[in-house]
Amino acid sequence: MTSPAGPARPVRHVAQARRGALLDIRAVVVSAGTEQIGSAASYRVTLLDDAAELDLLFLGRGYVAGFTVGRWCAVTGRAALRDKRLVVWNPRYQLLVAPTDSGTSAAQERGETDRVSNQSRVADDLATVAQEAAGDTVVHSTAVEDIAPDLLLDPDTSAAPRADEDADEDAVAPAGRFRIYLGPAAGVGKTYAMLDEGQRRRNRGKDVVVAVVNTHGRPATAAKLAGLEVIPPKTVHYRGAEFEEMDLDAVLARHPDVALVDELAHTNVPGSGRNEKRWQDVLDLLNANISVISTVNVQHIESLADVAERVSGVAIRERVPDAVVRRADQIELVDSSPEQLRRRMLHGNIYPPERARQALHGFFRAETLAALRELALRFLADEVDDELIERFAAGAGSAEVGERVLVAVTPAAGADTLLRRAARLAARLNADLYAVHVRSADTDRPEISGVAALHTLADNLGAAWQQLDGDPVTAIMDYAREHRITQIVLGRSQRNRWQRLTGGGSTVRRLTRRAMGSGIDIHIVARDHLPALLASPAATSSPSVHGPDATPPTVSDDGQ
Repeated sequence: MTSPAGPARPVRHVAQARRGALLDIRAVVVSAGTEQIGSAASYRVTLLDDAAELDLLFLGRGYVAGFTVGRWCAVTGRAALRDKRLVVWNPRYQLLVAPTDSGTSAAQERGETDRVSNQSRVADDLATVAQEAAGDTVVHSTAVEDIAPDLLLDPDTSAAPRADEDADEDAVAPAGRFRIYLGPAAGVGKTYAMLDEGQRRRNRGKDVVVAVVNTHGRPATAAKLAGLEVIPPKTVHYRGAEFEEMDLDAVLARHPDVALVDELAHTNVPGSGRNEKRWQDVLDLLNANISVISTVNVQHIESLADVAERVSGVAIRERVPDAVVRRADQIELVDSSPEQLRRRMLHGNIYPPERARQALHGFFRAETLAALRELALRFLADEVDDELIERFAAGAGSAEVGERVLVAVTPAAGADTLLRRAARLAARLNADLYAVHVRSADTDRPEISGVAALHTLADNLGAAWQQLDGDPVTAIMDYAREHRITQIVLGRSQRNRWQRLTGGGSTVRRLTRRAMGSGIDIHIVARDHLPALLASPAATSSPSVHGPDATPPTVSDDGQ
């Protein structure tokens, strides 16, 4: 989709970037290392561009080769905020060699003298430090010409390495393209659409393989496999039963242009491979420069899972972090009206008759399907809004004027619901999201455990997390003023009337008065009094089924 003025121009300087902007940056590596983000080990690379820093976060990867201090890197991706820092999740990148004087001359012709000469000095200093510390030989060459985002990873462009660098396996490390077919429920045709797109690309001459697919016994879907190469699944024995899982190593060894990977939210059988979740397998494929087409239902998106649980009455155990879904280059909705979907169910086109009857009175109730459909439409609309806002802002050349949402949480029941509601509000407003917890003086171990779970959820939702000390109202308001917060989301007070009268009023009421006096909007959300749905790592590491009629130990993504 393009605006009348054409597509938005990418931002080429980190200091000029804002959340949601498309970046095309060349900068130098100043640090790299592994850290834990949510439930996944991840790799962080920090780049320096002039005086501003940019973090590259490779979710689900413990190490990425080639990112040594002093090395230059060309990056394209969409900017986000995490812990008050500008980040790009799972970016496309190309490792380069540092510019020299000849490179600076080329930059002068493009009117970028100051930028490149400054970066050259920084790179030389960092390269010297790295060489002295590690004894490595630092190679210098001419600067790479400006690279258009769509051509950044093309080996035929001027950014390709010299012939004598071909043996350097980390000289060029691009990433594949990612498309997701999103649906409100099983049976809408996501897998069919994925296979149809695979056939279209195969007919255009692309090397396409089916990495994993579940046709659920649907003849029309199975027919779409004709002519497509299918990578044989890996057979895994678990708890006395046999399961078939995607053979990630075989797909990586085969290295096609495009891999079709069904059921993004699926949990892998323990012992079946290197990753616990299929979305982590997909990230490995993308990082190996294999394009991926996948499918997911809206109820498995982390920020929407709690709503889906309430409207369907079914526990959603398998979830995909929002950052992974929003990493997709294209999200396409596969839709069907509730009435049409229920007719397909009655005709046996989705489940066998014995399962269909149960599903029609459970997950596939008309009101449930209508609510899930609305969730999917709103999620996709939020994605389109991000692009429109960015393009109109770029066309107008306006300064950044954006909403900033803060949510205050405690380890009380319903805190996960509060976080997800705040995340949905922030997404609809195209706003940055901040989550804060004010530590109490008598913090005990159960509270620490609950706060850790909330921190993990905040990471998965893309929120900046901060723990504060002191009086809750003062601490939150100081933080809100410092970060220019425009809206605060709170849970309704759980103190009774006598406690509020003797304690000087509830925290919510005091904070509301202070915030309104500062021009900050307040959203007070009724807490979900059911037990919090934050699962422990042990609970999420075992295979699970979340469909309306699932029974253990089957390992599948029934919602697909």
